[in-house]
Amino acid sequence: MNQNIPNPDDRRPLWHRSLGWIQRMAAALARAGVSPNAISVSGLLAALLAGGLWALTSQMPGLERLLWLAGVFLVLLRILANTLDGMVAVEWGRASPVGLLYNEAPDRLSDTALLIGAGYAQGGNVELGLAAACVALFVTYTRLLGRAAGAPSDFCGPMDKGGRMIVLMLAALYMGLAPADWLPAGDAWGAMVIALLVVCLGGAYTAARRLTRAARFLNQAG
Repeated sequence: MNQNIPNPDDRRPLWHRSLGWIQRMAAALARAGVSPNAISVSGLLAALLAGGLWALTSQMPGLERLLWLAGVFLVLLRILANTLDGMVAVEWGRASPVGLLYNEAPDRLSDTALLIGAGYAQGGNVELGLAAACVALFVTYTRLLGRAAGAPSDFCGPMDKGGRMIVLMLAALYMGLAPADWLPAGDAWGAMVIALLVVCLGGAYTAARRLTRAARFLNQAG
């Protein structure tokens, strides 16, 4: 098998792939001739817009709640695109030789945009957003490093891509729906700082866990 074409046995386990409506959507996209690469790019665009909207929450008083909730909706679209691109590529045989590039690069850019946008957001912290983006990149690097060394791809968490998105969305939902008295005033830190701290600390643990598991596999195999 071409190493750039997704291996069905080397994919992130996603429970929602089995949902009927997602399978029907993947089938419809495949029949319409939509490429997995185009779906990946659409997920990136949704994430870039979500990160931008979250960053604007600190600059557009009066619209913060709408911006927070719109960002959550766009993150859900990003997650949906990340699911559908692999399904169209693998289940419907539409993978391309450059599929791996389109699968990995947009994900890294998406994580970076969302985490940095969260850092600039109302109640966020720029330095923590940058740190969280770096940690997210390193978590992915440990998976790719382990695979390059001969270990299976390790998608374990708790702060894998899905874990990061859940933490960010929960913080954004809080900022968008909580009573005004519960929200940070002015430049005070808020829920997004807690979310970014969780991403940083959980990401460091996840990276260490993946490296340990890869080392154990390689030692046993050797």
